[in-house]
Amino acid sequence: MLDIQELAMICRQHGIGCLLNEKLSSHVTFRVGGECPALLTPNNVSDTKLILQYLRANQIPHALIGRGSNLLVPDQGYPGVVVKLGGELANKIQTDAERCTITAAAGLNLKKLCVAALQASLTGLEFAYGIPGTVGGAVYMNAGAYDGEFSGVLERVRILDSRLNDLVLSAKDLNMSYRHSAFMAELRGAVILSATVKLTPGNAEEIRAKMQDLLGRRQTKQPLEYPSAGSTFKRPAGSYASKLIDECGLKGYRVGDAQVSTKYAGFVINRGNATYAEIIAVCKHVQEVVEAQTGYHLELEPEILAPQPNFSE
Repeated sequence: MLDIQELAMICRQHGIGCLLNEKLSSHVTFRVGGECPALLTPNNVSDTKLILQYLRANQIPHALIGRGSNLLVPDQGYPGVVVKLGGELANKIQTDAERCTITAAAGLNLKKLCVAALQASLTGLEFAYGIPGTVGGAVYMNAGAYDGEFSGVLERVRILDSRLNDLVLSAKDLNMSYRHSAFMAELRGAVILSATVKLTPGNAEEIRAKMQDLLGRRQTKQPLEYPSAGSTFKRPAGSYASKLIDECGLKGYRVGDAQVSTKYAGFVINRGNATYAEIIAVCKHVQEVVEAQTGYHLELEPEILAPQPNFSE
């Protein structure tokens, strides 16, 4: 049972950030969603363990988020505690020039990791420049763009497993595939603390030029002026979601302020005051029409924030 006052007192005692009745729309790139009773920002591993032990011991629903760039929050909000990594878990980054590796905190903005690679003249991460997520999120969903995927550069991760054991796992243990990792299945409930990428020596000017080229392509082709979660549907085998949606005449389809982008059909956007219900209505209509006309079933790419099982066993 959630005792807000007790939780707030524990956070004060340990210097853990605690926002009560926090609007989750401020923490997701779609800018939709209701409140959660408390949003906590632990600063280090011990803080994170402490909070998770308390939440699990009291069987309080909880969820971990990053920048919310691949997340949808229902209009009624989330009924438990949301944990968002802060402090060193969102800022620490270390480059090993000799090994051509960079180790970054899970809560670090992915763009900062790409910039660190540029500064060290290490190539291999250019594809990720402009992906609006965190390092942990990139591992979790095996983020990718422009023929690159995080699995192609990831060497290892440090995690707290479902029993809060502090472990280091090799990338090969993470069952990574298109927009999938073990954290969505057998490792669900684990917390990603940091990730180490293995890169290749390169020319800084060439790396910078490629990063700017890919960023320019994003800005030209994608409706970045509107809130969204990026690509709304996963790529179906044998085709492309945006192509299918366009061919079905769904560009511009709108429910309230939720709309299939007229610029790039692969994005459902928030034109200003969209609700979760409106976004879901647009997505369901797109799925139904595309399947009826083409036979392809489009799978939603963003996850929906909902209570997870209690991993206290």
